Amino acid sequence: MSHARADRPELSTVIFAGAGPGAADHLTLGVLRAIEAADVVIHDRLVGPEVLALIPAHVRRIDVGKEGFGPSAAQSDINSVLVTTALSGAKVVRLKGGDPGIFARLDEEIEALSAHGLGFHILPGLSTAPVAAAAIGQALTKRGRNASLRILTGHDIDGFAEQDWRGLAREGEVAAIYMGKKSARFIQGRLLMHGARSETPVTLVENASRPDQRIHAGVLADLPALAACCQGPAIILFGLAPRAAISAIHTIEEARA
Repeated sequence: MSHARADRPELSTVIFAGAGPGAADHLTLGVLRAIEAADVVIHDRLVGPEVLALIPAHVRRIDVGKEGFGPSAAQSDINSVLVTTALSGAKVVRLKGGDPGIFARLDEEIEALSAHGLGFHILPGLSTAPVAAAAIGQALTKRGRNASLRILTGHDIDGFAEQDWRGLAREGEVAAIYMGKKSARFIQGRLLMHGARSETPVTLVENASRPDQRIHAGVLADLPALAACCQGPAIILFGLAPRAAISAIHTIEEARA
């Protein structure tokens, strides 16, 4: 559904598009068509090179990447670029890694557009959680194990993010923790403090779906060390272990060898 101002038909409608976690195979046809028809693609750091390679050569690219606890474009600057580019009349695609509605500041950018009478349209993308779970041969939900799935962030604008740790610590709970690599020790401490078993399985999927994907499997007691093994972005699958041992798995024991 498009959200454009009927009284300002000359103004652009920005397309917010989900690029998936990295591999071009996970891009939807709708998003592919949108970037092929764009004049400008404003993209995040986590949009995979396979996806960026699909952007036609004549399309202008603007990189507005962010990195947790690292160098990042200010959100106010991103909003300004988005509004200015859309007001120029260009066909703008705001390309976000994963799904634009999951920890991607979608509402802030929509509000910036709305303040200038600009419309928007959302094309969802595959989020990292189901792709990471597929990489380890697991389902995110399983009858008799977990009737719910928690999608959490490891940090927010105030720092390390507080969660319902007591609920998460219950036996059988499963959570996909985004941006949790640098807060791994904090997450581990909170979970143990609220009764989680130190033997609870955890799996970190680094660079999910990309050629350099790595799977780091262990237990909650190992979580900080597992996170330290990750060089690239990683999602923490709490409560899930790989279904079978495969050569791509780098356990904490292997890392220490």
